[in-house]
Amino acid sequence: MPNPITGDPNARDISQFANGLTGTCLCGAVRVTIHDDELFTKRRGHLCHCENCRKVSGSHVAPNIVIESDKVEIQDTEGTLKTYTDYATTSGVPIVRYFCARDGSPINSTSENLPGMFVVKLGLFPRIPVPEMETFALHRHPWEPAVEGTVKFKLGFGGEVIEENEGYSSI
Repeated sequence: MPNPITGDPNARDISQFANGLTGTCLCGAVRVTIHDDELFTKRRGHLCHCENCRKVSGSHVAPNIVIESDKVEIQDTEGTLKTYTDYATTSGVPIVRYFCARDGSPINSTSENLPGMFVVKLGLFPRIPVPEMETFALHRHPWEPAVEGTVKFKLGFGGEVIEENEGYSSI
């Protein structure tokens, strides 16, 4: 029987994560720890609406964090971490996507466009920080609400910023 606390992020007080946040892939073979004392004191998350990130996440949006690689510790206890090089990017620069080969859980991504940074997949963790930004906001589904307070990049990270209701509609 699953532990009931694992499904409810509200059951985890953010004070538990003052010194770091640890999560695992579904089977537990890959363990990821983020060492950042600002994870829950300011907005840190990132929602990506691009098609490739949606596919990797298996959802309508991919919750990530773009963070310095030296703040991330990845332990692959059983040698299940594999890569897929994604060449279908808008920048033309490939993204290397890391995942657990046993259960398929996405772990992180790297790109030459973000030297020294990891894009860590936040679905691994018991609780995640409030998003600071959304990328590919123009690709949000018409029924999907905007997240209040986020910077919304029309397309890629650091590109043109759009206004709250520009470029997409609600039903």
